[in-house]
Amino acid sequence: MTPDPPPPLDHGFLGPDSVAWRVFRHPSSFTVGFLRTVVTEMFDPFLLASVADTGATETRTSSRYARTLEYVATAAFADSQRAVHAADVLYRIHDRIRGIEPISGQPFDANDPDQQLWIHLTQWHSVLFCYELVGPGPLSAADEARYWHEGRVLAELQTIDPDTVPRNRAEMRDYYRRVRPRLAVTEDTQRIVANLLGAPGTLATRGSAVAGPVVRAATIATLPGWLRRLAGLRQPAAIGAAALRTARVALQAMDRRPEHGLMVLADLSRGAHDVVAPRVREVEPTEAVVRTPAEAFAAAGLVPPRHRFLDSADRAPKRAEAPRDRGPEALLELA
Repeated sequence: MTPDPPPPLDHGFLGPDSVAWRVFRHPSSFTVGFLRTVVTEMFDPFLLASVADTGATETRTSSRYARTLEYVATAAFADSQRAVHAADVLYRIHDRIRGIEPISGQPFDANDPDQQLWIHLTQWHSVLFCYELVGPGPLSAADEARYWHEGRVLAELQTIDPDTVPRNRAEMRDYYRRVRPRLAVTEDTQRIVANLLGAPGTLATRGSAVAGPVVRAATIATLPGWLRRLAGLRQPAAIGAAALRTARVALQAMDRRPEHGLMVLADLSRGAHDVVAPRVREVEPTEAVVRTPAEAFAAAGLVPPRHRFLDSADRAPKRAEAPRDRGPEALLELA
């Protein structure tokens, strides 16, 4: 058993009774669910342009994957102060990623609310979808309603207008229908998606030589057929079905042994592990309260990302200033 990090200051924005904690704690979330998330994100050409500009997804796949997983874990599980500071750092990093999307010739901005909404929703939906497929199965109607509400809460950590976040699965399907016409695939898309699915560092875990191919095949099987065709991901249905069955058995067994799941999470992202471990081990926080993002930003003396974005005087593209990845340094180094 790895030692516990210091106890969190509070229950963050969701708390131990939340549905999202139950879903995100399941091993399906940080394996198939998260890989599905990062793959799906790449089909938005504006997000792809920002990723291609930094080059981090290909040059430092494992560290970039680990740092992104750390941020997701921080937003969902960390105490409120750590979460808002992480959100502030991420806003400042994204503020330097602007340029021109080459297909449309239109500017992209990593902090644009539409782009942030796409990132948030592909994650929120993918984690739930994979929890259903290779985890315990569908939520009750009441729990699913709570899950979508909790997604609206965490959207406040980004530049997103919470009123644009779907309230239920039907609204999520409507969102996908609206955005599907703008999705596109270029050579960059296919190369980056193939790298995410095939890079040894993406799933650098104990037993990854065996688990990696299963998780990758299961991830591809969760993607809708039209998206697989768009990406040129050819996989026989029998292989996908077998991978989903194998993943379901393995992840359910891992869920019954939480410390095993934490070891796997530590292999993927030590930072994510350190945030999630106290919640899995039910370490009591300093103060057993759930905050709102607005309360936490105010207490930290920080301007919420959406307000900061709307108040920004100059959102002109700055192509030349898009930063290169500097290596495996911690996400919170700018704090």
